[in-house]
Amino acid sequence: MFSPSPRHALVLRSLLACASGAVMVLGFAPFGWYPFVLIGLLGFLAALSGASPRIGLLVGWLFGVGLMGFGVFWIRISLNEFGNMDTWVAHLLTGVFVSAIALFFGLLGWMVRRLDRGPAWLVPLLVFPGLYLLVEWLRGWLFTGFPWLSLGYTQIDGPLGGFAPILGVYGVGLLILLSAGLLWGLLHWSGRGRVAAAAVLVLVWGGGMLLKQVSWTAPSGPSFRAVVVQASIPQAMKWDPDLLVSTMEIYWELTERNLDADLVVWPETAIPDFLHRVRDVLIEPMAARAREEGTEIVLGIPVMDSDTGRHFNALLSLGSREDLYAKRHLVPFGEFMPFKAWLGPLVDLFEVPMSDFSRGSSERPLLAVGDRLAGVSICYEDAFPAEVSQAMPEAEFLINVSNDAWFGDSLAPHQHLEMARMRALENGRYLLRATNTGISAIVDQRGLVLGTVPAFVRGDFAAQVRPYSGATPYVRFGNAPAIGLAAVMVLLAVGWVFLLRASSRSDVARSR
Repeated sequence: MFSPSPRHALVLRSLLACASGAVMVLGFAPFGWYPFVLIGLLGFLAALSGASPRIGLLVGWLFGVGLMGFGVFWIRISLNEFGNMDTWVAHLLTGVFVSAIALFFGLLGWMVRRLDRGPAWLVPLLVFPGLYLLVEWLRGWLFTGFPWLSLGYTQIDGPLGGFAPILGVYGVGLLILLSAGLLWGLLHWSGRGRVAAAAVLVLVWGGGMLLKQVSWTAPSGPSFRAVVVQASIPQAMKWDPDLLVSTMEIYWELTERNLDADLVVWPETAIPDFLHRVRDVLIEPMAARAREEGTEIVLGIPVMDSDTGRHFNALLSLGSREDLYAKRHLVPFGEFMPFKAWLGPLVDLFEVPMSDFSRGSSERPLLAVGDRLAGVSICYEDAFPAEVSQAMPEAEFLINVSNDAWFGDSLAPHQHLEMARMRALENGRYLLRATNTGISAIVDQRGLVLGTVPAFVRGDFAAQVRPYSGATPYVRFGNAPAIGLAAVMVLLAVGWVFLLRASSRSDVARSR
């Protein structure tokens, strides 16, 4: 039998790891082929199998390079096309970012190999699922967090999506990881082990399908007609002050033909000027017209605090009453410059309009829209499930506004919509999503898309929205059950390894 040399074996491991990460991207939107996630995880396990901890670090990092390199390389679009960076600089910085995020997976690979000291089932059923989820959770909040491409999103239309209102996106991700471990067992074990793995797989996936039929929240009143509008203003033109009037004309034309609706939602920073500058000439007349027609309007607009001079990325509600929400979770380098005093002249590389926002101080992401309360998020905020759920159970529906034009015609708008859909499913609420260039959509309480305004199309979409009340199990308990279970799995594995080592030392002592 052919036995590759250590060098060739390392090359094969490296290629398998990188390819496994890359193929997992097919499980996310716009593809939605979730079985590829299981294939990628099995490939990752195979690449780690039998490796030393040092090689595990390399294999894990290469897996992360494959996943992030193919999954989020669209970041270079914002740097190159809208940040005025040379192409090579944009590609270099994106590569640095991907390499840095991949270190999380390198840490995962190193720890998996350090703990592979027990029976054959220890790694696939305890170590790998538990550590992967903990590292994914860590990636979601450390250094403000980058929770993109979390595994659970691939099940928004899959059987395991039934667990989302109970365990959230991280819990669904843990079940995917456990499923990959069980599939590993089907391929490598025999006898009762294989039968048990098959039985648990059927139980988990069948249970998810049954849970999809459960309603965790209930309607709280009559439905109302809501509209999301999408002006599709090119990002290169959005902040041109000479085009402010024409931009407002486009938005008002889309709104005026929908004034028979109960609610009209505009995208993030739809008005590319400060509130105090346009209040008299635009906001007040528009609010008066909305009151006259019995319509509520929610729109994105920058706000300046006149006392402190600080800027906020805000969401404004107009009509029967006015309310304001200022974005709390800002995007590093896009909305604020971290370590600004240290970076010095490097800051000038990031020529991003309105990139000096301050963090909003709202305790909870709630916005009064007429006589209803909406749970709101601005752009990147809907990537953080615990923050969105802070609006529950008072919020009767959700609103997300965004400007995904920064990332052009790429995977990003599709991935972002997928994340927004998961928030609707986790919280059991309808979600209205208005974006500058797409994809705008209205999503029901089960995460199903009722309709969209496609990317780079000027238009609107209307649907009947039902307010809901109550709290899903995820709203009540948050991420604690999923993260706690993952931590227990790892601790059990650590304890097992510790006992084995203690037993081994005892045997050695007795033999002497």
